[in-house]
Amino acid sequence: QGEPIRVLVTGAAGQIAYSLLYSIAKGDVFGKEQPLILVLLDITPMMTVLEGVVMELQDCALPLLREVISTDKEEVAFKDLDVAILVGSMPRREGMERKDLLKANVKIFKSQGTALDKYAKKTVKVVVVGNPANTNCLIASKSAPSIPKENFSCLTRLDHNRAKSQIALKLGVTSNDVKNVIIWGNHSSTQYPDVNHAKVNVKGKEVGVYEAIKDDSWLKGDFILTVQQRGAAVIKARKLSSAMSAAKAICDHVRDIWFGTPAGEFVSMGVISDGNSYGVPEDLLYSFPVVIKDKTWKFVEGLPINDFSREKMDLTAKELAEEKETAVEFLSSA
Repeated sequence: QGEPIRVLVTGAAGQIAYSLLYSIAKGDVFGKEQPLILVLLDITPMMTVLEGVVMELQDCALPLLREVISTDKEEVAFKDLDVAILVGSMPRREGMERKDLLKANVKIFKSQGTALDKYAKKTVKVVVVGNPANTNCLIASKSAPSIPKENFSCLTRLDHNRAKSQIALKLGVTSNDVKNVIIWGNHSSTQYPDVNHAKVNVKGKEVGVYEAIKDDSWLKGDFILTVQQRGAAVIKARKLSSAMSAAKAICDHVRDIWFGTPAGEFVSMGVISDGNSYGVPEDLLYSFPVVIKDKTWKFVEGLPINDFSREKMDLTAKELAEEKETAVEFLSSA
């Protein structure tokens, strides 16, 4: 066992973190050989709750966990980080305009981006989970000019997993039998779950999803709506947002960054759009299909895009461009 890596989770007293921290600490993300130091950041009023979380992590008696540091100070939290998982954000309260939400979050992610720039390793991998995730990630990246833009990504893996599982349920196979679904665009209800390039293993034979399902109107209708609105459906049923599935998706996302994607498979994540070949405007944090090797992602190139997809991809890009514009206005005054 080598040197421990330093992993930060923000919003560490919240419910996503409660599902996430155990998985990280027991070796599900960075491997069973990798010791780690967990750094937990939350706001001052949550520090007592966080103490309880620290006690529980200690009581799990996990051999890989060398140290747990809990803090409400950015200069402590962001120091020498290898990985930063930014879960904490200002949640949307009832009656709150999206603009108000953006304003509150620009402030948080400008501050955290500045702290990353100042204290973290330049090789740090930053994953933004807190919503609006794409735009929060863009603001953090812009506030950390000395860290490569490619080191920043936002979570659309939950949407990706939701899409895989809907296809698997429809066909009565396991989600492992489904690969190469794509989430394009924003982690919002404009995202486009695309299965035009997805494959499914049916009775030992790999076929395209459209061919396997033979129900185009479902694939172009209810399937897309179900994935787009799944978060809201969970909140309606559970009276709380999706935490267990979000934590699992974060683990998948970070593990793939760390160890790479399996041969012949690609995954979805929100990354900087610069240099993409799909006509998505530059300087947006947009979800694309990517492959990852040596901790570096690359766009999956050359996928044919039909008119139906084009329209959906443009729509979510437009929303992201508007969000960015609003956020950048706030950034100059934040």
